[in-house]
Amino acid sequence: MSSASYDIVLLDIEGTTTPISFVHDVLFPYVANNVKEFLEQRWDHPEVQTHVRAIAEQANKDVDAGIASAVPIDLGALEAGQQSVADVRQGVLANIEWQMKADRKIGALKGLQGYMWRFGYEDGELKGVIYDDAMEAIQRWTKNGRKVYIYSSGSVEAQKLIFGYTNHGDLLPYISGHYDTKIGSKVMASSYSAIAKDIGQAPERILFVSDNINEIHAASSAGMQTVVSIRPGNAPIDDMAQFKSTENFMNISL
Repeated sequence: MSSASYDIVLLDIEGTTTPISFVHDVLFPYVANNVKEFLEQRWDHPEVQTHVRAIAEQANKDVDAGIASAVPIDLGALEAGQQSVADVRQGVLANIEWQMKADRKIGALKGLQGYMWRFGYEDGELKGVIYDDAMEAIQRWTKNGRKVYIYSSGSVEAQKLIFGYTNHGDLLPYISGHYDTKIGSKVMASSYSAIAKDIGQAPERILFVSDNINEIHAASSAGMQTVVSIRPGNAPIDDMAQFKSTENFMNISL
């Protein structure tokens, strides 16, 4: 690839630094297979209740919006003793189930998933998978004065777990910051402008790497440099001729 000039590297995770199969074949099934028991055992924990309230709020918005799969959750009725914990918990589980099947990128769901994954990583049941070349490039970038940030639809907590418990050890010391969809949708140019502003760097000095062509278009529209990540198992991309691409991060010029 031709030489580039940038100070910041902004990386996607799924299909970019990490095999897309890791998320769908390891992380998602971990939640699906354990969430019922997890909620039963930890229902009264304050952190769990924070996530339950967020899921309930989203579920009720979905019901009001006419989404057929959404199940209403009435926490007020629970607090008033008009509904049992078991009934409310079943409503929470039903909403989690349909949203996961739809691969819905909603903050309430992502928050609970990240919270559950923390226990899996800490117990050694989960280990983040980072491509060898991604690990080598991240280390090379930081060694050469570039700062590396992460921008993923997964929650910041989930991002930190993936990079904190990897097949290459703890990579968090190489990461300068994390962004999730709280800063905006990954397919909106305004999100990338907001990230650039938050970092304190001109968009033109930021290199964004992702496997998602819609994200690449959005980042490019915001003025960022871009590279399309080509990885095994990623969906084919038809309209990327105008963008640089790579199968190996070490081929990205410093």
